[in-house]
Amino acid sequence: MTRRRSPSRPSRTPRRKDGARGQGQLRIIGGEYRRRRLPVLDLPGLRPTPDRVRETLFNWLGPTLSGARVLDLFAGTGALGLEALSRGAHDATLVELDGRASRALEGNLATLGITRARVINADAMRFLATDPTPHSLVFLDPPFRQDLAAACCAALEQGWLSDDASIYLETESTLAPEVPAGWLLHREVRAGDSTGRLYRRRPTGKDSPTEDAC
Repeated sequence: MTRRRSPSRPSRTPRRKDGARGQGQLRIIGGEYRRRRLPVLDLPGLRPTPDRVRETLFNWLGPTLSGARVLDLFAGTGALGLEALSRGAHDATLVELDGRASRALEGNLATLGITRARVINADAMRFLATDPTPHSLVFLDPPFRQDLAAACCAALEQGWLSDDASIYLETESTLAPEVPAGWLLHREVRAGDSTGRLYRRRPTGKDSPTEDAC
């Protein structure tokens, strides 16, 4: 998953110690591929979710990762999808519109020897309009300030989620996201100008246990 800033604000590209722009790196922080480093293309807005945020998120997810079917929308660098696979997810679908980023994702999967994942080079909303397959874990990180979060959340309810799915939604901190009924806020974390929220899905009509305070 990638942190995407407003198109009106310049993206920050990793710099070498000499101040020149250079290719960045993504570090897997846990699981089978722990400490492996992968290249990140120098593309506008393409930045891995920070290590601190990823570590916090995956601590929240804990044992739910084992055997999870993962959908990573607006995958970007694939930081979250790859981390989930490293930590025991059964399989993953990574959806990314940018062709260069998609090819880089395929290359990183090949580098790690991961065969239980596929990369879809497509617009996320168009992908969600295809025949759905339920997933137990979804990462959703739409570009900021393009009003995509609510539409994507609604589309996920059209057969893309298992009954007890977890959904991680990352948006600009100024946005109060509209999510479907039955999505219970479990935890949230703020980093810079973005806020990540982890929801637990409880289908409408089913009893919902009380969630821990965020």
